[in-house]
Amino acid sequence: MALKLSDIDETQSPLLDHLVELRTRLVRSVVALAIAFGVCFYFADPILGFLVQPLKNAFPAGEGQLIFTKLYEVFFVELKVALFAGFLVSFPVIANQLWAFVAPGLYAREKKAFLPFLIATPVLFTAGAALAYFVVMPTAFKWFLGFEGEAGGLSIEALPSAGDYLGLVMQFILAFGISFLLPVLLLLLNRGGIVTRAQLAGARRYVIVGVVALAAVVTPPDPGSQVILAIPLLLLFEGSLVLMRFQERRDDRDSDNSERQGEGSTNASTE
Repeated sequence: MALKLSDIDETQSPLLDHLVELRTRLVRSVVALAIAFGVCFYFADPILGFLVQPLKNAFPAGEGQLIFTKLYEVFFVELKVALFAGFLVSFPVIANQLWAFVAPGLYAREKKAFLPFLIATPVLFTAGAALAYFVVMPTAFKWFLGFEGEAGGLSIEALPSAGDYLGLVMQFILAFGISFLLPVLLLLLNRGGIVTRAQLAGARRYVIVGVVALAAVVTPPDPGSQVILAIPLLLLFEGSLVLMRFQERRDDRDSDNSERQGEGSTNASTE
């Protein structure tokens, strides 16, 4: 049967509505990021001062400095600091806009299942970033500064540049923050039916090798930070398996209850 022009227009209108909705959500997210960037750029010096504290504490008292070898280096460092901090500050708004766009297309049960992951994402990222800032970075910086000394009658001193230091700090924070999202990824894959708990448990030895390799790649080349990242990731992996077991048991109870209710309704109709 031929399709009428009016039918085509009706099928296109929902797509146009979704595109308009997506544009609205993206505009709001960009505006939130721009506002947060402007505020953070105004406070770029205090934010940068907060980020340099681990390096300052790693140096002996009264020593240590950050240098810049290009006239525009510090300006771009403050731009990166403002953009980095602005994204972290505006992330709740961006996540809310993403949820507002996706939620209308989900069933009530799907919303209930997806919402914990949306809440856990910033919590786990913050936990990983805090571990990097308060534990890993001070330990790694003290280890790096331990190479100061003399060689061939010449003194070897650490003179880190502002740009290199900020890049290292962002590498630490992003590596630990994103790596701590491993449980969210695994649980989403499990809820989507892509992997099962038994498959992950059977691949535990490969996961251990992968976690150690990931820690070696995403962290600077010091053994301390690699170990400090690998151990929490392995614990998070095991915790994900425990959560999957609880979820499987709850799903089994729900299926048993539904079967009993079905049998009860069948018996009632037979009587």
